[in-house]
Amino acid sequence: MSDVIVAGVGMIPFAKPGASAPYHEMGTEAAKLALADAGLGYEKVEQAYVGYVYGDSTCGQRALYHVGMTGIPIVNVNNNCSTGSTALFMARQMIASGALDCVLAVGFEQMKPGALGSVYTDRPSAFEEFDAAADQLIDAPGIPLALRYFGGAGLSHMKKYGTPLDAFAKVRAKASRHARNNPLALFRKEVTADDVMNDQVIWPGVMTRLMACPPTCGGAAAVLVSERFADKHGIGKQVRIVAQAMTTDTPSTFKAGDMMQLVGYDMAKEAASRVYESAGIGPDDLDVVELHDCFAHNELITYEALGLCGEGEAGKFINDGDNTYGGRIVTNPSGGLLSKGHPLGATGLAQCYELTRQLRGTAGATQVEVAKVALQHNLGLGGACVVTLYQRH
Repeated sequence: MSDVIVAGVGMIPFAKPGASAPYHEMGTEAAKLALADAGLGYEKVEQAYVGYVYGDSTCGQRALYHVGMTGIPIVNVNNNCSTGSTALFMARQMIASGALDCVLAVGFEQMKPGALGSVYTDRPSAFEEFDAAADQLIDAPGIPLALRYFGGAGLSHMKKYGTPLDAFAKVRAKASRHARNNPLALFRKEVTADDVMNDQVIWPGVMTRLMACPPTCGGAAAVLVSERFADKHGIGKQVRIVAQAMTTDTPSTFKAGDMMQLVGYDMAKEAASRVYESAGIGPDDLDVVELHDCFAHNELITYEALGLCGEGEAGKFINDGDNTYGGRIVTNPSGGLLSKGHPLGATGLAQCYELTRQLRGTAGATQVEVAKVALQHNLGLGGACVVTLYQRH
């Protein structure tokens, strides 16, 4: 497969539930921004993939019909928190295979306040086997499921490697320092590690409130094109997707008896390995990473899954400042999910937006100096993980 050009990206400011426009308006605006950034009209788009988690079927059409009604295929995508990057993955496949030359990926989410929960209560949940495994591994009655999953993964890391609780607080504080410079982020107030440690305890010894990302509304989009299309239409080719992998769960998810595996550690490790092998580079070549920090705990374990540091070395990676400006690899310059927000369907495409701007050198106050190679990691329980490698040419 050939490289795919990121021709245009768009993102709207993220907002708290109840403070955003309706889902279709957010999707429409994000798509229009991406098309304008690419310098293209909607009539050039041959196919569209639209991601969201909380919404009825064909919400993608509802959003894109206000961009244009050209009769193209519009595919609606739902893969939990990796929905946006799954839409990106599908769009890239169509370009890389040579089937199409211009594809639009859009993601949006209109969320409700509070912890995530099932919409359909009259049928088996997709999480039944995950819940049963978590029940065997974690004794945390009354803790909401998402918190139990990722807090449990962090607890596993603490027990294995002696990781202190304040390591997660330092991750959250770093996110706030980065988000302070991002006008599109939801939470831009800087907090210290002490602020995080002293915040409301939601799981004693495991998590405070600030270590969890908030429910968020928002939209983001990307236009992907082939090299020949870019040449024909005078589109800049400086940002390319050079490798991408999507993985789902393997038997180790349940058989390992480890909460880290249950929340996708092995999925992420395998996807990253495939990407590095395909691109012929390794984690030491990376300049900037946007990874799935739905909880500070997941950011910490993902450092190791992606090979940014060795197993058991995440605490040192954080303490040495290797995860921020002036360190080895700037992680989540946008502020990540913890500070920027996490509108499920939009998250993966918001990561694409940030990394594209980083590689263009147009990220403003969040700019990573001389960013040439960028990695994106987006994870959804149930499960799916998408890892994408971008390069500047």
